[in-house]
Amino acid sequence: MLWLVNGPDAGQLTGAAIQSATGVGALVWALLQRAGTSAAGPVDTAVETGRAEATGGGTARTGVRRARRTGAGAATAKRTGEATASGEGSTAVSGVDYG
Repeated sequence: MLWLVNGPDAGQLTGAAIQSATGVGALVWALLQRAGTSAAGPVDTAVETGRAEATGGGTARTGVRRARRTGAGAATAKRTGEATASGEGSTAVSGVDYG
């Protein structure tokens, strides 16, 4: 900084401007990255669920159901129960359903 006080020439001013812009850009980028991870979104978890059965067009789900394009967040299904479906139009999901 002392060379700026003692009358810098054009090259020194250019160098100082580039360094300052780079520093500010890096700071803004770091803040934006941090903000993106702190707002991670909801965390949905299903653990050790029971058995589910669907018939006649129903849905059996022993895990997590999340809407499509929910943004950030996580869904986890561990040791889910058995899901069975029988009959036309019936569905069964044991795990994470992005439907």
